[in-house]
Amino acid sequence: MFFGQLLGLRELPKPPALAARGGVWFAIGPTQQLHIGVTDEHTPARKAHPAFRATDLDALAATLAAAGHEVRWDDELPGVRRFFVTDPWGNRLEVLT
Repeated sequence: MFFGQLLGLRELPKPPALAARGGVWFAIGPTQQLHIGVTDEHTPARKAHPAFRATDLDALAATLAAAGHEVRWDDELPGVRRFFVTDPWGNRLEVLT
């Protein structure tokens, strides 16, 4: 739900040989993919993180906040609008324009 419905990423079918391992794949633009794996002992990434570019940063921030996710705006990079959010598994994500 988080990556597909809230972030608006399109889910991709996993190859049959890998589907039994669990997890999910998403399309990011025309050529890139995000692969989310499953592990029994997960340690969230609280510093290292992927960054996603959004066309409407304010609308996405409002959608995430309405779904109960804390949006933390950051102004440390001059000329860059961005915020950080934590996915349901505790991983840090950056979203910017």
